Amino acid sequence: MRVPLSWLREYVDLPATETGRDVQAKLIGVGLEVETVEQIGAGLKGPLVVGQVLTIEELEGFKKPIRFCTVDVGGANGTGEPQEIVCGARNFAVGDKVVVVLPGAVLPGDFAISARKTYGRTSHGMICSTGELGMGDDGTHGIIVLPPEHEAGTDAIELLQLVDEVLDIAVTPDRGYCLSMRGVARETAIAYGLQLRDPALLDVPAPNAFGYPVKVADPMGCDKFTARTVVGLQPEARSPIWLQRRLQKAGMRPISLAVDITNYVMLELGQPLHAYDRTRIEGPIGVRRAQQGEKLTTLDGTVRVLDAEDLVITDDRGPIGLAGVMGGANTEIADLQEGAGTTEVVIEAAHFDAISIARTARRHKLSSEASKRFERGADPQAAAAAAQRTVDLLVLLAGGTAESGVTEVSAPSAPRTIAMPANHPDRVAGVEYGRETVVRRLQEVGCDVYGQDELIVTVPSWRPDLGEPNDLAEEVIRLEGYENLPSTLPTPPSGRGLTDRQRLHRRIGRALAGAGYVEALNYPFIGDAVLDRLGIEADDARRRTVKIVNPLSDEEPALRTTLLPGLLGALRRNDGRGSHDLALFETGLVFRPTGTETKAVRLPVDRRPTDEEIAGLDASLPRQPRRAAVVLAGAREQAGWWGKGRPADWADAVEAARTIAREAGVELTVRSDRHMPWHPGRCAALYVTVDGEETLFGHAGELHPRVVKELHLPERTCAMEVELDVLEQAVDGVLRAPRISTFPVATQDVALVVAEDVPAIDVERALRDGAGELLESVRLFDVFTGEQIGGGNKSLAYALRFRAADRTLTVDEATAARDAAVALAAERTGAVLRGA
Repeated sequence: MRVPLSWLREYVDLPATETGRDVQAKLIGVGLEVETVEQIGAGLKGPLVVGQVLTIEELEGFKKPIRFCTVDVGGANGTGEPQEIVCGARNFAVGDKVVVVLPGAVLPGDFAISARKTYGRTSHGMICSTGELGMGDDGTHGIIVLPPEHEAGTDAIELLQLVDEVLDIAVTPDRGYCLSMRGVARETAIAYGLQLRDPALLDVPAPNAFGYPVKVADPMGCDKFTARTVVGLQPEARSPIWLQRRLQKAGMRPISLAVDITNYVMLELGQPLHAYDRTRIEGPIGVRRAQQGEKLTTLDGTVRVLDAEDLVITDDRGPIGLAGVMGGANTEIADLQEGAGTTEVVIEAAHFDAISIARTARRHKLSSEASKRFERGADPQAAAAAAQRTVDLLVLLAGGTAESGVTEVSAPSAPRTIAMPANHPDRVAGVEYGRETVVRRLQEVGCDVYGQDELIVTVPSWRPDLGEPNDLAEEVIRLEGYENLPSTLPTPPSGRGLTDRQRLHRRIGRALAGAGYVEALNYPFIGDAVLDRLGIEADDARRRTVKIVNPLSDEEPALRTTLLPGLLGALRRNDGRGSHDLALFETGLVFRPTGTETKAVRLPVDRRPTDEEIAGLDASLPRQPRRAAVVLAGAREQAGWWGKGRPADWADAVEAARTIAREAGVELTVRSDRHMPWHPGRCAALYVTVDGEETLFGHAGELHPRVVKELHLPERTCAMEVELDVLEQAVDGVLRAPRISTFPVATQDVALVVAEDVPAIDVERALRDGAGELLESVRLFDVFTGEQIGGGNKSLAYALRFRAADRTLTVDEATAARDAAVALAAERTGAVLRGA
């Protein structure tokens, strides 16, 4: 909501010295989120005056139309002589009143004006458009043409209200009343302790039987409908400058007088209105639910197919408007065109159900100024005042006559009351306010309060968000100042802290960050399209997704079954923005339905659910394992004076899995595999031992080239994804720190020749088992293939480290352990010592 400070002063007598920044601080203090204060006309200096065009000479020989004009600016130029100005615009004629900036002036953006020679003539100033003066869009996209009553030489800065301050307020959904000058003025008056001049306090005639006929078939969807009629409008009447400027400062474009007035009153009172051309309405106005498949062309020219839940405004022909959202094109107010224009209007001021309007706006993807206010809860009691205000302005500005008929259709309703102990805000805030302060603050927001120890509070019609004692307590607390609440740190109960599971997850995150990965948090939503691009087969478990009833995006209507789509999307975005050396990680839940889930039941809100109801809700949830994943692209080690560096490859993805396993104290087994979206020749299956059996932990490696192309990823992108729940099951008790021996290590290297299809992990495991307890570590440091070792074979070179905890090993002991390791490797895998 954009709030011009000059407009706000009409309702609250702010001190003359108060600036927009001062008002911003006050409004933030009472809980409004004032994002910015815009200084309109900052740096603007005159002379800027009204001028009358005397002559126009068309200059020839240029690529675009150029006009040489003489303009009467009165005595503003000091001579009284006509001002000579070169201008390229063509939307004005001789005799028109325009806005002229003279030499010596400075326009917004520090644009200094001086006499200059252009197109063969000297231009002494400039004829201005709205864009050049920072006024916003007026729909003309040309020179400002003023009404003829303004005299030449009049100061245009004051006339056009070019200097002002505008507060831009982010209105939260529960504070819909602040989508109006009336609501913001009320908060300002409270903040300053001043009186409010409520613009809704108008004399409104009583309803009678002579108004335009209205039939409301759905009183639940429309509980109040006011209709007023104004005739004899002058079609040529235009919105005055003050009205246009207020709309522009509030972020709206002037359109026509009748439409501008309804928009103005909506901004002023917060009540959306609609004006119908009475000559285009056939029969009574009706309010009902749409028939499934009915069609309506809205004011934006779009033909909309209606849903049975849509609330519509009708006449005898059918729908003429989408209630609370947008009017129909068939009853649109006609501007003066070829002598024809609207002279009779019917004003609609109604109150619609907030939920119905919100669903309609989202269903048709049609958010309007009206729907924003209705879905946040407009004031039902403001409809009659808004209609009267609109009628008054049409009579004043368009020369119309208000008919005596007043239509009001309303459903019976009673004010909402809330019972609350007088000390309830004290107990909520931990501050002793006292009854007097509580009552005063509630009365300031418009409540009627009765009672002593037990207060009976009648909520004002413009505050639908106040529904229970805690809401009232919040009003007292915010007006007394959140900054005045004492800060008290809670004392946690002893003996509690992070669980083992939480500690492990945090250690894993720290370990990956320490290894150079950057954490990326992604939305947990996916669509079938990304699974297609990942090449995941139709029978893969990752294809069974949980669909969301109200997804944020139709392209991602399901919960993720893998972390890779989100991470790869983040990698692609960063690569596209110039960051090519990337290493990202994420830990989070995925959602894997088992097929045994039951249908969820809607839990009651008036009591605590029973244990059986909660258990039933849990039974409807899919399995939600926690996973960790990394993606890599570009350089893993940067080049520099220290060396050439190297690119990330599949081994780095596997090493990320080893890093995770080491944090849990679990040994990782790596085997080759074929599993999309990884490259079939560069994909590793990762296993850990759970209850004595090898269990699949995840996969790592280089992505399939087809996947890289489909997702527009850097070449040779690598990824790893593992399931942390499986890792937890593999943890054997408390993680113990390694014991570091003070005795020296004995190193023995062996090169073993095995068949090419023998996994290196099997050879390593045989060496480890055969070496016995003296073996400290075994590391594969070279793989060789070639004619020297025969076709179909490969040579695996391992570094074996031996150490004893209580003595220095002899050469014979280390050699014996090595020979035992080689012997078991030969027995299990057919390995032969190279060169033997």
